[in-house]
Amino acid sequence: MPLSAEVALRRAGKLNFRTSVFDLSPHGCRIQFVERPALEERVWVKFDGLAALEAQVCWIDGLKAGLAFAIPIHAAVFEQLLARLT
Repeated sequence: MPLSAEVALRRAGKLNFRTSVFDLSPHGCRIQFVERPALEERVWVKFDGLAALEAQVCWIDGLKAGLAFAIPIHAAVFEQLLARLT
């Protein structure tokens, strides 16, 4: 689902930073990086009010990347998250 929201993103061995997320589904999202990530890099995405979600970079386009969540967001939690973000 297209949207624009802010999340906290953490890369292994680095501090969290706030960034934009543009598309979101229960299985992943499209997100903005400050530095180009590596393909298959593990990251953690933190939406306000939820525990951090482990994800893997599955594609890269400049500083934007697609992330696949290690565990999909439960349907009910996803609906509540969308209601808060839109």
